[in-house]
Amino acid sequence: GLRDKQVNGKNFEIVVPLFSRLMAQGAGENIKGILGTTNWNWSLQDEGSKAFVKSFGQEYGFPPSMAAHTCYVQALLYANAVEAAGTFYPPEVIKQLEGFKFDGMGNGPTEYRAEDHQCFKDVLVVRGNQNPTSQFDLLQVQQIVPRSQVEYDAKIFGGELGPYEV
Repeated sequence: GLRDKQVNGKNFEIVVPLFSRLMAQGAGENIKGILGTTNWNWSLQDEGSKAFVKSFGQEYGFPPSMAAHTCYVQALLYANAVEAAGTFYPPEVIKQLEGFKFDGMGNGPTEYRAEDHQCFKDVLVVRGNQNPTSQFDLLQVQQIVPRSQVEYDAKIFGGELGPYEV
């Protein structure tokens, strides 16, 4: 009954802070029309996403989930950091990732901010598809929010990352 509820004369909206197609599949019909954000979606039309979707689809017969994309990107980032560091020693690998900027893996330029290790990139606003064409067509990208609108000062939460120790 929450979808039809009004509060102070305004329609009540359900918003999921971090949505994935796998979550949407589990929610079934309940996902239709629900807003949320996601890190990546297989429908993106940048060259990196199209290449990954094509390769994954050829191997597995269906489009990749956000989780599959995250695993793929993280493996590439880790391999690159190890190669740049010339070692598997964690403190040296961490130093390679601090402040690392890259593009070509989905929704725009990305940075692992050195001060707090937060990952910043454009954010996708999605809505549960009212009329999905398949079990994979569950989330529709509604808007791409620029990274500049979601970044915050690293000092906002305070604290120290600590020493580079294993």
